[in-house]
Amino acid sequence: MTQRLRYLIVDDDPAFCTALARSLERLHHEVAIAHDADAALGACARLHPQRAILDLKLAESSGLHLIPRLKAQEPAIAIVVLTGYSSVATAVSAIKLGATHYLGKPAGITEILAAFENEASVEPPPPAAIPSLERVEWEHIQRVLDEHNGNIANTARALGMHRRTLQRKLTKRPVKQ
Repeated sequence: MTQRLRYLIVDDDPAFCTALARSLERLHHEVAIAHDADAALGACARLHPQRAILDLKLAESSGLHLIPRLKAQEPAIAIVVLTGYSSVATAVSAIKLGATHYLGKPAGITEILAAFENEASVEPPPPAAIPSLERVEWEHIQRVLDEHNGNIANTARALGMHRRTLQRKLTKRPVKQ
């Protein structure tokens, strides 16, 4: 039998949280769910989780800002960041801030648990191809957004574009290589 662990799931999608919590509970783990940063910090204080599954894009903020706060409360917590909006810049930031792993959505329970054990399957590198212009643009926007701590207005100014244009670009899923 595997060790019973305490998990904190932080995602603003209630259906996703419920499904993931059920999967973890079936494996006899204890689970707390939070849909925003304040609820996550409160649940962390109550549960003292060993592991957290954190969505990168929360309703009011970036999950990146929550990583150091969770680590401050529970220094030994292992954090896997999930996102449907992956970029090299946010992956690097998440790991630098203390995340254990960074996974793109959709990710199943097996993949998430493997990420905590650092057994996640590593895909072979894609053939050396020139990335599309859309992908290069996405990566650049993410890098500048990270440099401005997620501030949309400052990022738009730095990129020389209108704030609404930047917001529209950020709501689209990143294109494949």
